[in-house]
Amino acid sequence: MKTFPHLVICEHCDSVYERAALGAGEVARCGCCDAVLYRASRLDVDRWLALTIAAAIAFVIANVCPVVRISFQGLHNEVTIWESAAALVYGPVAPIAVPTALSIIVVPFLQIALLLWVLAYARLYRRAPGFEWAMRLLTKLRPWSMVEVCLLGILVAVIKLSGFLQVAPGPGIWATAALMILITLIANRDVHWLWELTAPHQQAGTAS
Repeated sequence: MKTFPHLVICEHCDSVYERAALGAGEVARCGCCDAVLYRASRLDVDRWLALTIAAAIAFVIANVCPVVRISFQGLHNEVTIWESAAALVYGPVAPIAVPTALSIIVVPFLQIALLLWVLAYARLYRRAPGFEWAMRLLTKLRPWSMVEVCLLGILVAVIKLSGFLQVAPGPGIWATAALMILITLIANRDVHWLWELTAPHQQAGTAS
């Protein structure tokens, strides 16, 4: 499939524009519907990669450590994000178990993994193997990441359960909050400038 990284399409009215370089803080808008096309990136590759590594660490903690600890008459139970998604399989809400796991676990994992892969090569002004596929997939995954919805659901559950049970937040809930912020910073940025950064002429200029 042929790609055209120098072009940008408005997501609202499908108008096509040629991508132009932006200065710091500038925003490109559609001339037809005034929707935001893309923004100037304030992160260089090194900072973007550092935030992505931090997101990977937060993701591991959020999925390994318990998000809440529930106590009742001497009995204790802890639950992780994985376990909460798996618990949906049982009962009348079973059909939403798969989309829940995809939106709060699988999609954020793919976003972080793909960005790590692309940015690690971009630091060397090179395109990673499968670069075009990774860039297209990053754009398509963006609307399906819902870590913030997961965190909101956890907070609602904690508030409701605290009325008749002893509920204590675990390290996983703080990691989930950090992951929500980091995913917003790294995955919602305009990735198209990586095409120019890793273009063949850039590689040749670096090598010379």
